[in-house]
Amino acid sequence: MVKTQEWSSNHSCFFVGDMNTGTNNRIWLNILLFVVTVLSAFIVGISWSQNYIYAETISGAGPDPLSVGALGNQRVFLLSVLYAVVLMAILMGHELGHYLTCRHYGINATLPFFIPAPTLIGTLGAFIRIKSPITRKNQLFDIGAAGPLTGFILALPALVYGLSLSKVLPALPREETIVFGEPLLLKMIGALLFPHVPEGYDVFLHPLAFAGWVGVLVTSFNLFPVGQLDGGHLAYALFGSRAKSFSKVVLAVFFVLGVFFWVGWIVWALAILLLGLKHPRVYDESEKLSKNRRILGAIIVGIFILSFIPDPVRGYSLIDLIKQFMS
Repeated sequence: MVKTQEWSSNHSCFFVGDMNTGTNNRIWLNILLFVVTVLSAFIVGISWSQNYIYAETISGAGPDPLSVGALGNQRVFLLSVLYAVVLMAILMGHELGHYLTCRHYGINATLPFFIPAPTLIGTLGAFIRIKSPITRKNQLFDIGAAGPLTGFILALPALVYGLSLSKVLPALPREETIVFGEPLLLKMIGALLFPHVPEGYDVFLHPLAFAGWVGVLVTSFNLFPVGQLDGGHLAYALFGSRAKSFSKVVLAVFFVLGVFFWVGWIVWALAILLLGLKHPRVYDESEKLSKNRRILGAIIVGIFILSFIPDPVRGYSLIDLIKQFMS
């Protein structure tokens, strides 16, 4: 039996299955998961939209209490729709980047499978299944790069414009709020748009900016050079079998980040270990990529640096959780 490589981006699942021909025979499942994920993102968007619209009241800067009819507020509804649409567009762009590149090279792949979840962001991401072998390094590089590049390009304007619509208001007590980490990109844009944030004040993100933040987070998650992540494909295409040494280093970094910054990194590391670190070989492993692809690889490293968030949710490191448990 021939077993074939099947990778996923965004939420980074890895499947191994039998090769078959044709396109996705269960397109109804793709459509159903897409619709449910849109609804999940919309529901979560209601919360972020309320937080933004009523930020003055919540922070104590506004004269009126939080209205009971917030859910019936047209602005809440429209911003929730905006959040869901933009977030899904970013994730869809990421997956279609992979999918359309596969189609360009005649590689059999499914349409994206989205994963709904009523979490802080409304989804656990999405993945495609590649159901025929990737035999050339150029193909592997192009397929791996297309997803994060497309997602980042879509996330960047949402982040910039959404941040320009955000509000600077008195900060809430940290124990009453969820504080998200900031990638270097957000800090740079924020420094330009809000150069003088007073002491004791915070920036309350517009839902559009939050959708862009999620897109940047997804990009950084996928660009780690390990296993079947997009970064793992790129590293293998650039360095061949030598890329295997990166995986153990990255896993060690994940565990360190989990202890000191965000415990989710440990969960991420365990998931990658479960899915496996081994990368399927290509036929032309000894050949070098073209100069343009190597330059693009350097650009993608820059994107990763700008997108990386050591603590996506602050105050939830392993040390923090142990302290809370002991107190």
